[in-house]
Amino acid sequence: MTDMLAVLPPHIIIFACIVTLMGGFVKGAVGFAMPLIMISGMGILIEPQIVVAGIILPILVSNGWQIARSGLGPARAAVIEHWRYLVIVCVMILISAQFLTVISADAMFVVLGVPVVSLCLVQLLGWQPLIPERLRRPFEWGAGLAAGTFGGLAGTWGPPTVLYLLALRTPREKQMAVQGVIYGLGSVMLFLGHLQSGVLNAQTWRLSALLVAPAMIGMWMGFRLGDHFDQERFRKVTLLVLVIAGVNLIRRGLMG
Repeated sequence: MTDMLAVLPPHIIIFACIVTLMGGFVKGAVGFAMPLIMISGMGILIEPQIVVAGIILPILVSNGWQIARSGLGPARAAVIEHWRYLVIVCVMILISAQFLTVISADAMFVVLGVPVVSLCLVQLLGWQPLIPERLRRPFEWGAGLAAGTFGGLAGTWGPPTVLYLLALRTPREKQMAVQGVIYGLGSVMLFLGHLQSGVLNAQTWRLSALLVAPAMIGMWMGFRLGDHFDQERFRKVTLLVLVIAGVNLIRRGLMG
């Protein structure tokens, strides 16, 4: 605990736990947004590099849980169909993670805010790109390159992944299994990449480990309560809040 207090004061640690609990709840209820909520919420009071370090272990554990709930059969099928995208995402997460320590705090706020706002606006507007079959392979590599770069730097590769699956017209019921595999393997690469970069170190790993518990409690609550309210309305409200939080991160980065 002493090492964690060297990174953040107690009231900020409590704040990070509350944000993580909310992110876990939303992920359990509607299947997405935990990293986005943690990044945009924690980024209000916490330095970007510490935010990225803090989300690593909760993402790793929660994605493992999501894959286990979906079953190994759908996970295996997702790997077979989307292996090119998975390969480039994983490689780029490892590479781009090494550049996080040389980016200024202001630039990092922009890097964190842009994917939050882009994904949420795409989903709110209901825009679905359409990629012809003949362009699928270059699109896979391009989307994977963008997703992996964002993943290593900002800890979230959701925005390009969602666009990728929408562009391929992946059925909604199948998207959960595919996203589980992509996020699961990517989170392992994020963990390994930031062990190498030094972002996840002797001090920050304790914070990240502490945040696993509220993330899992939140997911469990979301699984249990998700069927008891209007999920579509809840999803839209969540996206609107994330847009506001993401714009605030971008504002902090641009205004210093």
